[in-house]
Amino acid sequence: MHSHQYFVQLVSIILIFAYLTGCMVGPNFHKPAAPTAHSYNESPLPKKTVKISSARNAGKAQAYIMNLDIRANWWYLFHSPTINQLINIGLANNPSLAAAEASLKQAQEVLRAQIGNTLLPALNATADGSRQRTVAASFGGNVPSSIFNLYNVSANISYTLDIFGGARREIESLQAQVDYQQFQFLATYLSLTANIVTTAITIASYEEQIKATQALIKAEEDELNIMRKQLRAGGLADTNILSQQTLVDQARATLPPLEQSLSQSRHALSVLIGAYTNQPLPRINLNNLKLPRYIPVSLPSKLVRQRPDVRASEALLHSASAQIGVATANLLPQFTLTGGLGWIAEVPSALFQSNNKSWDVGGKITQPLFHGGALFAERRAAIDAYDQAYAQYRLVVLQAFQNVADALRALDTGAKSFQANQAAEDAAFKTLKITQQQYHVGGISYVNLLTAQQQYQQTRLNRIQSQAARYTDTVALFQALGGGWWNRQKTL
Repeated sequence: MHSHQYFVQLVSIILIFAYLTGCMVGPNFHKPAAPTAHSYNESPLPKKTVKISSARNAGKAQAYIMNLDIRANWWYLFHSPTINQLINIGLANNPSLAAAEASLKQAQEVLRAQIGNTLLPALNATADGSRQRTVAASFGGNVPSSIFNLYNVSANISYTLDIFGGARREIESLQAQVDYQQFQFLATYLSLTANIVTTAITIASYEEQIKATQALIKAEEDELNIMRKQLRAGGLADTNILSQQTLVDQARATLPPLEQSLSQSRHALSVLIGAYTNQPLPRINLNNLKLPRYIPVSLPSKLVRQRPDVRASEALLHSASAQIGVATANLLPQFTLTGGLGWIAEVPSALFQSNNKSWDVGGKITQPLFHGGALFAERRAAIDAYDQAYAQYRLVVLQAFQNVADALRALDTGAKSFQANQAAEDAAFKTLKITQQQYHVGGISYVNLLTAQQQYQQTRLNRIQSQAARYTDTVALFQALGGGWWNRQKTL
């Protein structure tokens, strides 16, 4: 049989081993069982939140629909073109999202490199030429010295047989790392979209609070002007003027903190959308936002498949499981096949002549015997890493259930809080109007007027805050349920 046939047979054997591998040591990974819980809260929630008739858009009742799927672009449910615009800008420019996408691509390339390095044979071609001079003494006797050229062209192949599956377990671990990076990307995507919507709503809330405070300051200043006229007419004491001036100054003092919070929120939104600028950002009107009427509530058994953070933690658990197999395979023999085929000649024109052909076939078995206990320690460490990853997975699942339970309860209590604040504002406004009329005709004391003004100011601000909370609580629930990423048309 010709030498090149030996080489071809060696290549064939290696390829067969590459695809017909043996067993894989170490545990086979199984997804953790889904939780058996049937609800998120100890006490059942009502079928829908309360309705606030006098509050227009923010007063709608929200019905809880079990197992209703979440649309991928859930923010469209608020019917705000400005929010949609901000989301689009953020998805295109946010640095954190770009970094997460790059990490995902890197993990995919590392996986491909590992597959090429371990599951497939390594084939290398070499060509070299040299000019040499031999010395007679190196051969013994009276052999004369000589100068000659030497040319070599060869191909070499090597393959480490994955008999015990160590290489495949390493690839399994890297595939799990790819899954982890993918779900990290999705978690970043979900966090970004939720934060943009929440920050935009917060900005709108601060703007409404500032407008309400400015309106209140103007009303109190008008009242102060009226009182000054009464003072000049002799119908009012100086102390009343001073008290009203104090009330005006107190209202003015509330503006700077609100304006600072508004400025900070605007800067935060600029960072989120990846376009930091001092220019005015698109604005939303809190009163024009629609409140989603139907609230999806995923089954607890489905939540663990929907939450990106849970899936990312599961991927780390999978990777840790595969590393136990890698550490186990390192304790067992390693088998390597090698072969080479080439030509050696003194002149290039004679390189490929049959009498200048050279070849070699070889095999090697390496069995670890003594490494000072390092290999056994590495395996125990891999098992400990798996236990740590499993405990972390359980913690993430528990936190996910807590997030959903808190968000559901916040929707219910937030609606009731908004109902109470709206009613309080309506009552305080009516009381203030009646009190002002009574005070102008001398029917009540000035202290009663001050009390009515203060109550109205506080109830109006409380109503604006609770109104915004209804929207942000809804965003928090969409985020807690996973945000509907599985319905995205684009395949990651």
